[in-house]
Amino acid sequence: MQKQISKWFWPLIIVASLLASGCNNISATNAEISTPSNQTNQTTLATKYSNLPKLNGKATVVMTVNGSPITIEVDGTNAPITAGNFVDLVQKGVYDGLVFHRVVRTPEPFVVQGGDPQSKDPSIPVSRLGTGGFTDPTTSQSRYIPLEIKPQEAPEPIYSQTFEQAGIGKQPALTHTRGAVAMARSTPPDSASSQFYFALSDLPFLDGSYAVFGYVTQGMKDVVDNIQQGDRIESAEVVEGQENLTTSN
Repeated sequence: MQKQISKWFWPLIIVASLLASGCNNISATNAEISTPSNQTNQTTLATKYSNLPKLNGKATVVMTVNGSPITIEVDGTNAPITAGNFVDLVQKGVYDGLVFHRVVRTPEPFVVQGGDPQSKDPSIPVSRLGTGGFTDPTTSQSRYIPLEIKPQEAPEPIYSQTFEQAGIGKQPALTHTRGAVAMARSTPPDSASSQFYFALSDLPFLDGSYAVFGYVTQGMKDVVDNIQQGDRIESAEVVEGQENLTTSN
């Protein structure tokens, strides 16, 4: 994400230290497969991830923080794997009780980030959070999802590559406007798991590098803008579109 626009210098520094620390316990195997060759067929990649949950359409999630609801429209039409992963984790109750461990509002509004399962343990200080991801309790296997970003007007998303790596010059179908909900990850593209963030302002320098999968439709100003580091997600519930989720279980 090397940009030549000086106004974005401070966010680039924060991206390096904030979002890139999201889930850095990824295995060497996952790191090795994160950047496919130019000859790799994207349809084949989509088939490769057929074991992951998918959202075929849209769903609505209501997340309660500090006693107030945040309504999120989750877009499986443009980000089926990323959206399916989030909705599946909501249904599993993974986010209930988790902490927002990073809140960056200065020098300009940036992100509110949470979703580290380690934060359910109140004995773990917030300063130690940011490296955890979802582990399926039935298999004891960690779940990572591919970087999935769909270019505008494209029939399918690009997988496992940033737009820069893939040579894509278009804007994504889902952009980092204020209220966007996207997956945090570490340096390998395929390292996202359960951590997500709310965009507190328009963040176009993240477009094409991080996967947006939905938008806050209610509760942005009254709830998200007031979240502080250490606040917990009291509950998260899929209130509409459950039937659009498919899983391999």
